[in-house]
Amino acid sequence: MIRFGYKASAEQFGPTELLNYAVHAERVGFDSVFISDHLQPWRHNGGHAPAALPWLGALVTATERIAVGTSVLTPTFRYHPAVVAQAFATLGCLAPGRVILGVGSGESLNEAPLGAEWPEAKDRLARLREAVGLIKRLWAEERVSLKGTYYTVTNATIYDRPEQPVGLYIAGGGAVASRLAGRLGDGFICTSGKGRELYTETLLPAVAEGAAKAGRATSDLDLTIEVKVSFDPDLDKARADTHYWGALALSGDEKVGVEDPVEMERLADALPIERTASRWIVSDDPEEHAARVHEYLDMGFTHLVFHAPGPDQRSFLDRYAAEVLPRLRG
Repeated sequence: MIRFGYKASAEQFGPTELLNYAVHAERVGFDSVFISDHLQPWRHNGGHAPAALPWLGALVTATERIAVGTSVLTPTFRYHPAVVAQAFATLGCLAPGRVILGVGSGESLNEAPLGAEWPEAKDRLARLREAVGLIKRLWAEERVSLKGTYYTVTNATIYDRPEQPVGLYIAGGGAVASRLAGRLGDGFICTSGKGRELYTETLLPAVAEGAAKAGRATSDLDLTIEVKVSFDPDLDKARADTHYWGALALSGDEKVGVEDPVEMERLADALPIERTASRWIVSDDPEEHAARVHEYLDMGFTHLVFHAPGPDQRSFLDRYAAEVLPRLRG
């Protein structure tokens, strides 16, 4: 089954406005809504950071059909994994069969400001692996005790668990995390705009390798990708809208150690539009736009979640539902 979702931009809009957009996404025919879980946005001026957990509680009660989830939440520093397990079990009870917990190893921008010592990638992935294992046990077992490398629980029980399990998706930007998703996840999450070879030669093969080690195939997983799209009848406006999200075009080296939205904003605003637009599919032609998006379906992704950069999200949703989604579904 192919699904098309909407990325609720928590870094760009306040909680009420964002909720209204998400409800509208269901109304016009999108299949899912995902929200990031950031303590801080990418930019200080005009930025937002509504908390994902209470926002998702509001969303599941305001919608009836769409899948809802995080893309992604970090269950290793700001949250104890048991707290995450409890919260998403509750969401699963409120919206049976519709809830997805998407997790990743995190970013220093959201964790270090609370005093977390930011470790190397290897340690972050080890924490994530242990956290995912603990969450899955808490969802499946009545009383759980664990004295792990990073987390300890004693006779812990999640008392309200949904009959239909919550989906657990793991995000990966490299081979190691992608293998983990294949081995332990119900789905895999990554982001677009990084070159076809990364997906076809590194990420998706690693997911397949991890799945095979668990006796599964990639067809058993929901292969999800956030597709960054700027679609507008005015091509110049479509390009200019990407400026707000300039931080996404910064390289890993440029962002390393940046834990302050003020500094991240300064770095991003120094980039030319040509570079900020490089992470996005920018188009004013629905046929061309759908063809470029379809490349991700051709790679094997089964769940495309569209992230639009402009301030008028309602118009984007209406235009995309009318002009692009029918071409993709067809």
